[in-house]
Amino acid sequence: MDPKSEICWLAAIAARQDEEAFSALFARYAPRIKGYMMRHGANASTAEEVAQEAMSLVWRKAGMYSPDKGNPSTWIFTIARNLRIDRVRRERVFQPLPEGHNEEASDDEPADIALIREERYAALRQALATLPADQLEIVTLSYMDGLSHSQVAKRLDLPLGTVKSRMRLAYNKLRPMLEGLK
Repeated sequence: MDPKSEICWLAAIAARQDEEAFSALFARYAPRIKGYMMRHGANASTAEEVAQEAMSLVWRKAGMYSPDKGNPSTWIFTIARNLRIDRVRRERVFQPLPEGHNEEASDDEPADIALIREERYAALRQALATLPADQLEIVTLSYMDGLSHSQVAKRLDLPLGTVKSRMRLAYNKLRPMLEGLK
């Protein structure tokens, strides 16, 4: 069959609801759509319903067909395929998990959060590695061991001002490296 005659049939249906043109299209495509549906798992009754519905849409939407977008057969089968997808979505029902499967949510940390946390830790370790040993020791005692500045000063036998000065230098060095982390 020549696609040009099918284009003419669609134009006649769109322009004047030509029943002869529709009858010709119906005779050509309804059995093919039914076969297509059956090959994709539909029973004969469902396949017949989808074919009827598809051809009904062809009748109502013939004016929407554009030869620039493909052959009439492509357009008609796209309508049928979309109807089949819609029907499968409507008919899909909830299916419980098989016996023995726990339906509770996992207590594990979500993968995206774990990844972000690991990236932050890696950036922090890399930034800390750039500090001089005396500044790193003060930051470690303050933040890892939880000591106050005066406790750090006492433990290292340094003046409190020196501890605060080294901490400030460490902050100033770390801030630009860690600014994007949250």
